[in-house]
Amino acid sequence: MHPFIFNTTKSIVLRPGAATELAASAADLIGTRCLFITDPGLRRLGLSDAPIASLKTAGIEVTVFDTVEADPGLATLLAAVGAGREADVTGVVGFGGGSSLDVAKLAALLLGSGEDLDQAWGVGNAKGPRLPLVLIPTTAGTGSEVTPVSIITVGDEEKRGVSSPVILPDIAILDPSLTLGLPADITAATGVDAMVHAIEAYASKNANNNPLSRLLAREALRLIGANIETAVFDGRNVEARGAMLLGSMLAGQAFANSPVAAVHALAYPIGGTFHVPHGLSNALVLPHVLRFNAPNAGAVYAQIAHDAFPHLPRDAGSQAICSAFIDELAGLAVKLGMKTRLRDVGIPETALAKMASDAMVQQRLLVNNPREVTQTDALAIYRAAW
Repeated sequence: MHPFIFNTTKSIVLRPGAATELAASAADLIGTRCLFITDPGLRRLGLSDAPIASLKTAGIEVTVFDTVEADPGLATLLAAVGAGREADVTGVVGFGGGSSLDVAKLAALLLGSGEDLDQAWGVGNAKGPRLPLVLIPTTAGTGSEVTPVSIITVGDEEKRGVSSPVILPDIAILDPSLTLGLPADITAATGVDAMVHAIEAYASKNANNNPLSRLLAREALRLIGANIETAVFDGRNVEARGAMLLGSMLAGQAFANSPVAAVHALAYPIGGTFHVPHGLSNALVLPHVLRFNAPNAGAVYAQIAHDAFPHLPRDAGSQAICSAFIDELAGLAVKLGMKTRLRDVGIPETALAKMASDAMVQQRLLVNNPREVTQTDALAIYRAAW
């Protein structure tokens, strides 16, 4: 049997309303002084009010840090750590999309260990310990609540990551009611992002690609494929929202252990340079990367095609099924009203060469791709997406 390691979050709670009863799940864990990390939009909407009130009612002092931006920068992370140190917090709660959860992970690490962040970047370098950590996603896309990865923007464009099981949270709380008001465009982009996680995890060339990740990836695609349109066009449907949250989490568990590849590598320059949201960045290059990979991975993609799209023909050869799968993914983006070309998000053709060069920096991801990607290949993919 092929050896592998599978790490995930210790405790997972999925229940409508679970976030409003946060103290019931987390009070004993996080201690008497909590750093609550979120973003200004969620604060304005009042979504964080009930979880914060739950902690305060339980006698916990709450320091709220609510200035996390999309693709959070190093200054934001260090400011969150500073707020936590000043309050001498005993635990951290991350509440929001992937950006808030990523900041919470590293804030818990740095507050708990005091280690040098420059030494923690990369795979397996963060040693900990960290403070007790609870993560509550408000979007169904990143799966960050079950991944040992945090991505921070350093400088103007560079994205750096910390990947270590030590930053997996103690508890992930999935509350579908938090996502009921999520706008259709964000629902679509984050949902496709989760599909990308499942697809890349399933096809990953990484040595730790394993049966558990593949099983979880297929169930994630089944749940998301069956529910994404309902979630986008009937956003108050709690069943569809719950299925999307669960699918996102399962995809997160899959790629946390069988890492993603070229779709993410080529998406990073789109987000880092042009500040396009991560999910949309992935969606913009997804069909073009899969078509590039098809000569090597067509049979693998055919294995999962019917999980996402059960109506696809079943009696064709694997390459035909793979082609139909990719076409269906491209069509799904159109059906969901997403932007589908790089030019649609303001990226000029003159930027493509630098983006291709920047994508080559992401070798930790590119090594997992089913087909080797050169800088020339990356430029061709960007041109196809432009």
